[in-house]
Amino acid sequence: MTEPGTVLITGPTRNLGRHAVLAMAGRPDGQRPDLLLVGRAGRDLTAVAGEARALGARVHEIGCDLASLADVRAAAAGARELMAAGAVRPLRALVANAGTMSPDTRRASADGYELTFAVNHLAHAQLIGDLLTSFTAPARVVLVGSNTYHANFWRKLLHVPAAEWADPAELARPADGEQAPGMAASGVAYSNAKLAILYYAHELQRQAGPGITVSVFEPGWMPGTALGRDAPAVLQAMSRALGRIPGVSTPQRSGPLLAAMALDERWAHLRDGVFVVKTKLTEVRPVAHDRDRERRLWEATAELLERAAASRSPR
Repeated sequence: MTEPGTVLITGPTRNLGRHAVLAMAGRPDGQRPDLLLVGRAGRDLTAVAGEARALGARVHEIGCDLASLADVRAAAAGARELMAAGAVRPLRALVANAGTMSPDTRRASADGYELTFAVNHLAHAQLIGDLLTSFTAPARVVLVGSNTYHANFWRKLLHVPAAEWADPAELARPADGEQAPGMAASGVAYSNAKLAILYYAHELQRQAGPGITVSVFEPGWMPGTALGRDAPAVLQAMSRALGRIPGVSTPQRSGPLLAAMALDERWAHLRDGVFVVKTKLTEVRPVAHDRDRERRLWEATAELLERAAASRSPR
């Protein structure tokens, strides 16, 4: 069995991320990883770190606003410093869990990119790229994806829009105009970002070293989580009610499954961006496999990250 080493996880303070952290921290000695918790600094990050320490884990908090690529670069540098100092064991897994769905696609990140695309895709691409040479093989990258990239019966019934792919440079551009685009546009932006995660996972596997495997985890539909915290109050109330339906996924159920993806030998063979829905290996729709889109996303992502870094550099 591979020594668990260190797991870095983004979005560790609430819901899916918090329950994944506690599941990892609660593992027996010899199976418990060290934890690097990358999230917005403050009471929630301190609280979950304290809970994980109480379970026996060695934990380091790394404050980071994922809507700022400068913050993400600093977080990666902080993680490297901790590893170089021997404060944590070798990096064996990175769990890209954090996500958001902005209710207004005019909202921009600190770098001027559409907020949903910036947090869900660009921030993690920056973090993973900065840490790619810091992994100790065998290592895993687990991205948190979603089935929302395509429409099915239930999504159509609930008016959840599928992805409408465009060039990544366009997806990164905030909407313009004085009138808010509405929740439909917000849903499309979220689904586009989740499709981008699948494309990125496939290309990341091609670019990563042989000792790093890449997979995508879908936790199941979890209405009522903090993901929609900026949505109108009536939609938040509806989501909380739906979350009480028996059989609907919850962070308490799906968090430990995400932890297992990062640690369990059962999933050690996963690679090439394969898609796991809770515990079931699932074939993605044909639209989620497109070598031209995957190459273009990789290229455009590098351009967007470089532009952001250059704009923050002293002149």
